[in-house]
Amino acid sequence: MKVAIAGNPNCGKTSIFNSLVGAHRHVGNYPGVTVEKQTGFVTLNQVTIELVDLPGTYSLTAYAEDELIARNFLINEKPDLIINVIDTLNFERNLNLTVQLLELEIPLIIVLNMFDLARDRGIKIDVKRLENMLNVPIVACIGHKKSGLFPLREALTKLTGTTLEKNYPLKISYGIEINDLIKSLEEKLQADLSLNQLAHLQYSKTWMSIKLVEGDPEIKNFILQHANSPNDYFEPIAKLEKHISITHNDTLENIMGEYRMGFATSLTKNCFTIPLLSRKTVTDKLDLVLTNKVLGPLALLVILAMVYHFTFTLSAYPVNMLESFFEWLHVLASTYLPPGFLRSLTVSGIIDGVGGVLSFTPLILFMFAIISFLEDSGYVTRIAFLMDRILRTFGMHGNSILAFIVSGGISGGCAVPGIMATRSLYDKKERLATILTVPFMNCGAKLPVYALLIGAFFPSHQGIMMFLITLLSWFFALIVAGFLRSTFLKGEAAPFIMELPLYHLPTLKGIGLHTWFKTWMYVKKAGTFILMASIIMWATMTFPFPTLTNLKNFSFNRSDDYNLNHSMAATIGKTLEHLTKPITGFDWKMNIALIGGATAKEVIVSTLATAHSLDAKDTTKLGEKLKNNPGWTPLLAFAYLVFIMLYMPCIAVIAVIKKETGSWKWGAFSIVYTTVLAFLVSTLIYQAGTFIQTFH
Repeated sequence: MKVAIAGNPNCGKTSIFNSLVGAHRHVGNYPGVTVEKQTGFVTLNQVTIELVDLPGTYSLTAYAEDELIARNFLINEKPDLIINVIDTLNFERNLNLTVQLLELEIPLIIVLNMFDLARDRGIKIDVKRLENMLNVPIVACIGHKKSGLFPLREALTKLTGTTLEKNYPLKISYGIEINDLIKSLEEKLQADLSLNQLAHLQYSKTWMSIKLVEGDPEIKNFILQHANSPNDYFEPIAKLEKHISITHNDTLENIMGEYRMGFATSLTKNCFTIPLLSRKTVTDKLDLVLTNKVLGPLALLVILAMVYHFTFTLSAYPVNMLESFFEWLHVLASTYLPPGFLRSLTVSGIIDGVGGVLSFTPLILFMFAIISFLEDSGYVTRIAFLMDRILRTFGMHGNSILAFIVSGGISGGCAVPGIMATRSLYDKKERLATILTVPFMNCGAKLPVYALLIGAFFPSHQGIMMFLITLLSWFFALIVAGFLRSTFLKGEAAPFIMELPLYHLPTLKGIGLHTWFKTWMYVKKAGTFILMASIIMWATMTFPFPTLTNLKNFSFNRSDDYNLNHSMAATIGKTLEHLTKPITGFDWKMNIALIGGATAKEVIVSTLATAHSLDAKDTTKLGEKLKNNPGWTPLLAFAYLVFIMLYMPCIAVIAVIKKETGSWKWGAFSIVYTTVLAFLVSTLIYQAGTFIQTFH
């Protein structure tokens, strides 16, 4: 049995899904958190039910890609049952989708979620009357607290034990003229043998007729491809559309939407008792400050500064403890392993390489915990609201902010799901501009690099420097997006409508699960992919190019630093150094680390750790080695930081750019333009800083 969970964005679908199937997925408090179909299984009444958590959608007339995923699943895969989750506080607006789901004639259960918030506001709901008026089972629920799940499971259990019958089509009057047109289209569909012979055409002809009148592009294309005479359908619709335009100065789609909202209003008045609110809620009071045109942006800057300050402050001690632990392992392996291949690989390739990345696990943990708190509290949606005006200045859609935040707009995200989140954007050019700029954000892979260099060269201002790096990443993302939108991807920015959810205190369990999952993924990546990359980079920094002369001269009896300076990596890095050293100040080890970072940004840390481990006999922490290295300065470290922030995305991001745009062209473009930009900006920083220093 296949059951779809459908509803508006931010109505709590995923909370219900997780509670039913026991899936430990993060539920963010901003629209569009579910981008792709999520599936789980539950067994009731000895029947295995496949539950599918669909992306949030406001309507079955879909324009954005994530909405199309939900729409296409319901139409093409034909679930046996739909669980329609409704935000009780916004019942009237949510009912627009419910009406369209009922018109599909698929069995339906309605879940009134966030029932406690409605109750706290003094809203009384006659659930029985609502059930009778809609003729479907209705369950009151509090998804994130798992309250009301038993009645929902009971309703599901009853349905699994019976033969599911189609809902009787919900008959909403759209006015005499539109009703007559829908009826005539139904008759045409019934008589059209070409359509009826299609085995997959099992959905309601009433629903098809309604969507045709609304101008649904998918249904129009279906009629064009399969109907005997498509004009028999389109001509009467065009005639009525013209009549409506002349007499009402409106469109059929808008008028039908108004009728649906009128039905929703009538239903609300009949079944809901809503008191007049004489006092402002906590959300109203907070939004007076946090969404204010002047105070809102200032509050955002203060909150971000505090996030970075507390992250670095709280993680300082455990980071030092982990660094000391890996120093101890370094000494232990160096003492008990005989000189040669195994010791060099173990100490420099594995312990120092992977340890350099794992040492920053506490910082990653605290960062994810704080960001999870902001997401689950409802504040991240306010960031999107505040940023909309800024993004529109650069020709972007306010909804792009969600992709930027997922990619690491605050810090600690990932550009892969960030790029996939652009599916919520309607305009293809805006979507492409967003895809090409979200890699500038401070993803979780960049955090250990930033932590290493900021901790080594700016120890007294770590929070401020991280705050500055965040502002710079946004600055360059918006500048590049503005350039793309005014040249190659020129076009008008689409209007932005966003629902602001109520603030609520996140649960410790929710924050803990999200933090644990993200931190574990970081540790897992360090123990698998980063380990493999570290070993490969160690090999390139140990062995020379396999020429006869090099192989003859190579020996593990030589010192590690000798082999390092005659290795494949040294040969490549020193060749690049002729270009980079005079302009950006980057030496060959920095160049090799950047090459390794193309696979994953954490590899920059492991490569630097391996290179400096091979080149030194002591067990000093990597940050101290860099700080004490006469070739490194705070200016060079800052230029290097900015280069890492801007240069080419990792290979996983390149792959998803290709997947989402359908062409390797944009992946290649992303590699070239970001690396050129990184080189130009880091050169400007290094040269300008050097020039200023000469006069001091």
